[in-house]
Amino acid sequence: MTEIRDFQITFDCADPERVARFWCEVLGYVVPEPPQGFADWAAYHRSLPPERQGAGFVCQDPTGVRPRMYFQRVPEGKTVKNRVHLDVRAGTGLVGEERLAALETECVRLVALGATRGELLLADEFNESCQNMRDVEGNEFCLD
Repeated sequence: MTEIRDFQITFDCADPERVARFWCEVLGYVVPEPPQGFADWAAYHRSLPPERQGAGFVCQDPTGVRPRMYFQRVPEGKTVKNRVHLDVRAGTGLVGEERLAALETECVRLVALGATRGELLLADEFNESCQNMRDVEGNEFCLD
């Protein structure tokens, strides 16, 4: 039996390039080189049939270790809470005020990129503090 170890994370969205570039900034990812024969992604997209232009965009970990992310245009808007979300590990290993300060610093940086601040969940007897957020199209994620 084959064991699959590689996967990508796919987002449905209205503007794939905008959402991909947001996540590049959040995670330190990069946009890969355009396909061979194209000077840039805009030239590649112009070569596609009109209905496929801008329909997808990719960002990837420059080291190739973390999963690739694919963003695909869909006709419907987001209507309910995500069933799966990303936890952006901004406070790993930190506790108390030090963790809250790290979460706040990262939250301010991401809000400047177009994210929206959600509820701050303070530590309890089971979990450390985390900051709920939304990306540029309203997809939920957490700073933890």
